Amino acid sequence: MDWLSTLGVAAVVLPSLYVYTASVVSSRFPALRNKRICLLIAHPDDEAMFFAPAVMALARPETGNHVKILCLSSGNADGLGETRKKELAESGIILGLRNPDDVYVVDNPDFPDSMTATWDRAAISSLLCSAFAPGLARARTTDVPPTASIDVLVTFDAGGVSGHPNHISLYHGAKTFVETLVAGKPGWAPPVDLYTLSTVPLVRKYTAFLDVLLTLASWAVGANKSDKKRPGGLVFLNGLAGHGSIGTARTAMISAHRSQMVWFRYGWITMSRYMYINDLRLEKIRRL
Repeated sequence: MDWLSTLGVAAVVLPSLYVYTASVVSSRFPALRNKRICLLIAHPDDEAMFFAPAVMALARPETGNHVKILCLSSGNADGLGETRKKELAESGIILGLRNPDDVYVVDNPDFPDSMTATWDRAAISSLLCSAFAPGLARARTTDVPPTASIDVLVTFDAGGVSGHPNHISLYHGAKTFVETLVAGKPGWAPPVDLYTLSTVPLVRKYTAFLDVLLTLASWAVGANKSDKKRPGGLVFLNGLAGHGSIGTARTAMISAHRSQMVWFRYGWITMSRYMYINDLRLEKIRRL
């Protein structure tokens, strides 16, 4: 068999295997159901470029979840903040959110859109406390368990996927927030589970759906799968066709985030494994 024939077989077999794997993962792997979920991002378009598989899977009506997006900057580095806010709301609807009001953008000088700025973790934690646990100070003086208006917070991990300091800041701020919820409450479990998007090495980042085997191997080794209510790891795989597939994820970028579609974005939405695959890990929370 010559190399052209081999390439032709691979072009048929590999996508077929991926589609089958995606169906197995969707039906048999741990999932979140009937949860109030917030996706915490740094910039409009993060939800489509990095989290599209997770958002579409978590927002499916049959899950019973209510997914919202909280973005801590308007992405105004080029003076397009107002445009990008509208684009984010449009993208959220394409990805399956219930209505535009489920998208909220913070426009605060404490969180500048910058490749060099590290956002203060305490400021992020304080904002999250105000948004999701406004009664926290009062609860600390009583013996009642801590509460919050969300059940799950999803954001970047310590690597920030791309190493962007704004992304990495969200990880530290979100973790501080969840730790704060149970500060001074020994024995209490946090009312919010923090799931973070796994950063992979550069060589894997641009392998599209071909990264699926390494992703599943990593999930099998590292995730605690025994707790069905709080799975230690979650995997979401976009299909290759139809609604809620890679095509939907690309539409969220191309049709919604029109102001951001410079030439190199097309390479990302075609080759990035994050357009096809998301794997999230439940963060371990230390007691303060």
